Amino acid sequence: MQSGAARDYYLTFLHFNPLLWTRLAALAFSCVAFSVAVHGARTIPGTGDWCIFCWGFSFASTLLVILVELFGLQMKVPVSWKNLPITFACYAALLCLSASIIFPLYFLKGSMGPSTIRDYSIMAAVFSCLATVAYISEVSISKARPGEVVGYMATGPGLLKVCETFVACIIFVFVTDPVLYNDHNALKYCMAVYCICFILSAAIILLCIGECTGCLPFPFPRFLSAYAMLAVVLYLLATIIWPIFNFDPRHRGNKNRPYSCSTQLGLCSWDKGMTVAVLTGVNFILYLADLIYSTRLVFEKQEVKVAVCSK
Repeated sequence: MQSGAARDYYLTFLHFNPLLWTRLAALAFSCVAFSVAVHGARTIPGTGDWCIFCWGFSFASTLLVILVELFGLQMKVPVSWKNLPITFACYAALLCLSASIIFPLYFLKGSMGPSTIRDYSIMAAVFSCLATVAYISEVSISKARPGEVVGYMATGPGLLKVCETFVACIIFVFVTDPVLYNDHNALKYCMAVYCICFILSAAIILLCIGECTGCLPFPFPRFLSAYAMLAVVLYLLATIIWPIFNFDPRHRGNKNRPYSCSTQLGLCSWDKGMTVAVLTGVNFILYLADLIYSTRLVFEKQEVKVAVCSK
């Protein structure tokens, strides 16, 4: 009888769970992407390692989520299962998206290698794009709907926190190799903004996943609104300051792209500075949207009932 009940459970689990099939597709696509890249594509250290990490992390996190739910271990996991899977899915979507952009630029653009290596690289890029679509679909299926009781990470502000930390990580990569913020104190202020906001956003994500928001000595929703407002102000200043002190000739900047950047492999320092300027503006927009969402959670009637501390 028990074996029959278990069989019925797994059949129901497989037949009526579109989220599971989406995860299985993402699992397969990410597995093929990194397997093909490792086996046949000629990658180089640095960018190649990053792409393989993106696919490997996505595969491992999805496999963990599927196994936990398949064996019904959600209640035994010491984290909030309303928050962890969608957090993994959102990070996986962003990681696979970055790999889908970086890998073709470095390993397909102007490729003159053997046709077999090029074919493997094309296959890795295609499956990376498919994995990105699958993970975006998983986030879309898992995110909050009106009237649902969900974890904070399934709401708009929660997903924005993931995007904010991811963009900050990309900024750190560009500003540290080479170091772009030591020439002016104003640029050091920008670096401080990136670090402070990243640490606070990451701490909020960890508090939600670890179900520790109730331990704070102040209301969590009001803290989110206050932090979002602070981050908007800090990033607004950074969005203005970074381009001025990097590209304005009056501050020893260079507004024109150097000719040497055209002959250099990868991104030169000027390109990285411009990329940081763009990403700073992107994060400012994300924090502004976060502020709007967080304010609605506090001051308006809820369309989505948020259960931050419950599994």
